[in-house]
Amino acid sequence: MITSDSAAELPPRLGSLTFHGPLSEARATRMIERLAATAPADVLDIGCGWGELLLRLLEAAPAAKGAGIDINAEDLARGRALAEERGLTDRVAFVEESALGTDRGPVDAILCLGSSQALCDPELPYDPVAVLGELRRLVRPGGRVVLGEGFWERTPTETELAGMWPGASTGDHYSLGALVDLAIEAGFRPAWIETASAEEWEEFESGYRYDTEVWLAANPDHPLAAETRERVDRQRSSWLKGYRGVLGIAYLTLVAVA
Repeated sequence: MITSDSAAELPPRLGSLTFHGPLSEARATRMIERLAATAPADVLDIGCGWGELLLRLLEAAPAAKGAGIDINAEDLARGRALAEERGLTDRVAFVEESALGTDRGPVDAILCLGSSQALCDPELPYDPVAVLGELRRLVRPGGRVVLGEGFWERTPTETELAGMWPGASTGDHYSLGALVDLAIEAGFRPAWIETASAEEWEEFESGYRYDTEVWLAANPDHPLAAETRERVDRQRSSWLKGYRGVLGIAYLTLVAVA
């Protein structure tokens, strides 16, 4: 049984990450500047986590109000605390709810970075066509969507696929060109196309596990050490032996066609 004392020794969840994805400060700043220049009145962050980009956009666009939706209560609580620290509590809501079929649109701007699966039926295979259709439904004509979406940098080998997540296949993602084509077919124009760098990936992957690795080194005999070690070893192996250099993240700034 884990006592309150031993639970207090656990590392903070994702405490070394500013963004929950391979995204640098410089790239985030440029994204926010481009979005803020459109003077959005309302912003929706889908799968917001703790909503760092949402909060930065509200700071840069002082007339805007925002809503972040997610199903992770811990991340949402972190977002509310950050909003309070920055004096934004009257302009943002962090809501624990599913994004599937959400009626929170249409809005002027949408953030959906690394969370597009939230727009798909979990009982069906992941479908980027459905994702892009939902994003178009939720944004006003002329509005902006920043979509962070996976794509294959190249076709993975069978060995690489075996090292990734369970059941990984080449059909899990499109190429970058095919992904952009799907966005156009869904009613968008791709105003800005950029992809995460190797350095951004390494910062994210290492930061994702940093607190846990340090905690494991200091607490090798903790009651939760064995299962925690197995989990982070599996995560690291999936990256290093599977999708490193194969899976890319595209950041697409899309404009909804009128």
